[in-house]
Formats: sequence, structure tokens, C-alpha cells
Amino acid sequence: MSTEELPTRESMEFDVVIVGAGPSGLGAAIRLKQLNADLSVVVVEKGSEVGAHILSGAVIDPVALDRLIPDWREDADCPLKTQVKDDRFYWMTAGTAIRLPNIMMPPLMNNHHCYIGSLGNVCRWLARKAEALGIEIYPGFAATEVLYDEKGAVRGIATGDMGVAKDGSHKSSYTRGMELLGKYTLFAEGARGSLTKQLIAKFALDANREPPKFGIGLKEVWQVDPSKHQKGLIQHSFGWPLNNSTGGGSFLYHYDDNLVAVGFVVHLNYDDPYLSPFDEFQRFKTHPSIRPLFEGGKRLAYGSRAITEGGYQSVPRLGFAGGALVGCAAGFVNVPRIKGVHNALGSGMLAAEHVAAALAAGRANDELVEYENSWRDSAVGKDLYPVRNVKPLWSRFGTLLGVAFGGIDMWCNTLGFSLFGTQSHRKLDRSTLDPAKAHAPIVYSKPDGKLTFDKLSSVFLSNTNHEEDQPVHLKVADINLQKASEHDVYAGPSNRYCPAGVYEWVEEATEPRFVINAQNCVHCKTCDVKDPNGNITWVPPEGGGGPNYEAM
Repeated sequence: MSTEELPTRESMEFDVVIVGAGPSGLGAAIRLKQLNADLSVVVVEKGSEVGAHILSGAVIDPVALDRLIPDWREDADCPLKTQVKDDRFYWMTAGTAIRLPNIMMPPLMNNHHCYIGSLGNVCRWLARKAEALGIEIYPGFAATEVLYDEKGAVRGIATGDMGVAKDGSHKSSYTRGMELLGKYTLFAEGARGSLTKQLIAKFALDANREPPKFGIGLKEVWQVDPSKHQKGLIQHSFGWPLNNSTGGGSFLYHYDDNLVAVGFVVHLNYDDPYLSPFDEFQRFKTHPSIRPLFEGGKRLAYGSRAITEGGYQSVPRLGFAGGALVGCAAGFVNVPRIKGVHNALGSGMLAAEHVAAALAAGRANDELVEYENSWRDSAVGKDLYPVRNVKPLWSRFGTLLGVAFGGIDMWCNTLGFSLFGTQSHRKLDRSTLDPAKAHAPIVYSKPDGKLTFDKLSSVFLSNTNHEEDQPVHLKVADINLQKASEHDVYAGPSNRYCPAGVYEWVEEATEPRFVINAQNCVHCKTCDVKDPNGNITWVPPEGGGGPNYEAM
């Protein structure tokens, strides 16, 4: 069936269309209705339900939530019940964990006012709040196309067609996507959003900005022996098992009823093509200070997600004709605090306030220059500015010196100055890999199935599901380049940087063959960041596909 023969899409018109039911999208939607109950607002979400694709640590700073829903602590339905009571930082070596005195930490690193919980469950709760205000939420529909008017302004989005077979033909279940049209469209897709990438390129939103930077975050939820559980304890570490030139670290949070969230972050500007973030995470759990906590426990959940790490100097221009970027789509994560939820909510609310004002003035489909001009002086900008040098200093000087310099700079910023100005990020993450010949292969221990696990059993825990007879949603632009470079020069790092076993190089009689197991994809989007040639592009699969996280 040619494009000309496709049935016409149905369309629906709203005041505001929001792409993504994460904290920024839901925060924006709720704030819009708080400001004007008569506004029509729709939120479209690619996950099978709200929260299905949400993954975060999560220790949540409630500063933005306090503004959005001031009485949330009195709401019995709110899933945030555990307040941080004990906050610890460690430097790890292979055999020891050296605790750093809290007094060394800049005040902004204090977590005692924060809460531990599942961000997925928080989003489910926010969705119920939103629907009670009359906001329409459409889960299971992936936004796959930006729609423009005759002047080039964004006028909404289209959701993906359903029932397309792998060969592109239409199955009996074929349904054309819908057009959701708005006077303004907010993009809250999270890190490395597929439509956000297109908008940044089309409108040159990254002009005069530093390169975007990313990490990969891997997380498990465990139920541990009650005698080992310390409700309200959080701890972070850096160092082992990563070497000094590889940035990253761990988190470990005790919350609710004997639950522990354990996670590992690897900065995606690492240089060793043999490094596997997933296997480094599994190795971390074998540390003598960590292993005892999980002995006798049960792993309940697993997931992975790319994290925006560029911070203040990498935030693109937020507004463009007809819409704006909010949350992690714009890159508002505070890297040293390992927190982004408060800024996601805050940026969504800030955008909503400017959208509501524009609509009240009779405007539509123009650029929200006020949003762009105000964010740096908002709570979001003031949160990111003092930590702007932590990531580039870490990348430039390695973990030992970089973390020390970053700490000094954060202390100086509390006094109103910086010794380092504003540092540059220099390279894109895909440009940092060395050729394989510069490194030796890393031999990781075989998983024991009790404390350490393989990728496929982990993906099973993520409840990942895709309709198998659909086009592969991981697009390789040039398969010959993949062989000549990714395989021959870099020894196939896609097999290692992917935390879900999606990519394989299968050695055959004539030449190796690149295999994409798209059904395993947990939508982390690491491949879209780390492929050394930018040769892989992640696009949304059929709506509802991907992980189905229950409480991540």
C-alpha cells in the first residue's frame, strides 16, 4: 500500500498536547489545569500504562512536588512514604569501602529532606491526579511524527500506525495512527527522545551549546532479609569496579517493606570498547561490603535507562515555534546529586505557566521565548548552575582528581564564585571509544544466578514485550559501515554496551553477521548514544511495546 493509499488519520484538537507521561509531562499537565480548568490537555504515552517505562533511582527531592501538590504528604494514596534518615558516601577499592565524612560534602549534597520510592508509582499517582482534573491520558500510543503547519511551526504529533508487519505490509489488525493537534505541544520524552532529536536538529536548538552527555543507569530492586534492612538509609559510591579513567558509581537505597534499590551508573564517555556496564554492575554486587546485604534476598525487578548528564551548559534552546522541551528531554539532571525528578517536575510546571499565559493572551503555535529566557533564573537553573563543572572535571581529570576538583568547585559555588569558570564537555560520547587494539578484552565472571545474573534472565524480569511481527525499531543506516568500523575496528561494543542482549555479531563462514534481537529492547537508548559512528537510531516500536516495569 503506497503512502497515497493510506487511510486518512483521525484528528483531535486540544489546547495543549504533551508527549510523555513522566514527571515533567504530568507535572506540566496538572499545572496547566490548576491555572485554567477550562484548558483541554492530552498526554500521550508510549508505554502500555503510565509508569511502564519509568525508571529512576529514586531518591526524590520534594521541592517541586511541594509546589505542585502541597498536601501530598497527607495523601494516603501517595507512594512516597520513606524519608531519608541516613546518608552515606563511599570510595570503593577492590577490598574496602572507605566512608567519606558527610561534613566534607557541600550542603547541596544533603539528602535528609528527600524521599525514597518508585518513580513509576509516583507517576501512576500523578496520572490519577491529572485525570481527576479532566486531563486525557492515552497510554499505549507512541508519538512517532511531529506535525508542522504551512509556516513550519509545530502543530501537534501523530501516533504510530498499529498492525504493520515486519516486511512493511499491513496485517488484518492494521490501524492508522491518530493526529493530536494543539496550540502548543510539549515534548517530555525523557533522555534521548526520538522526536526531541528531530526537533533539536530542525530548529538548531543546540547551536552555541556544549555537546549533550549521557550515562547508562542500571537498576535492580531486591527484597532483603528484614534483619539487614535499614529503612531510610541511602548510600552512594564511586571507584571500584570502574578504573580511574571511567566515570560512574553506585546507589543503594533502603525503603518501604524490606526493599532495596541497587543501581549502577556508567558515564557513556568511557574509552574501552570491551567494557560492559551490565557486567560491571553485577561485579559491583560482589564487593565484600555489598554482598552480605543481598545474601538470602530475592531479586524482584531489573531495568536500564540512559541518563542525561550534560547539565547546565548542554541544555538546548527550550522553545521553538509551536512547542517546547521539558524534563530530561532537555537534560535537567543534576549529576552529582543523581537527581532529576525535581527538575523534571519544575521545568514542566515552568513551561505550563508560560503556555497558560500565552493562551490567555490569545497566542498559539508561536515560540515560547519567555520559557527559554526564564529557566536559568528559576529553581531549575539555580539547581544546575553550581554543579555545572562536576561532570566535565570528572571526564577531564579522572575519578580521583576529577571528583576532588568537582567537590571544591561545588563548595566555592556556595560562596558565589568558581575557580574553574564554566568547563567544556569537549566530545560527543560516541567519539570517545578507542580502537580495540588499544585494550585487552575484559573477562567477566560467570553469573551465579543468586547474586549475579545474565542479561536475558534480567530482561525477563523487566517484563519486556514487543509484537514480533513488526518492523525492527533499531535502524542501522549503513550495515557495511557497521561491519567495517563497529566490528572490525572496535570489536563489536554493541554486544557489551547494550544492557539487554539486543545486539550480536554472529561469526559465519564468510563474514560476521550483525543480529538485532529487537524484542529484547528495554528502550534504554544507549545504542543511539554510544555507537561509534552514530549509525544506529532508536525509533519507537508499536505503541505499548517495551518494558512493563511494575515499581521502578
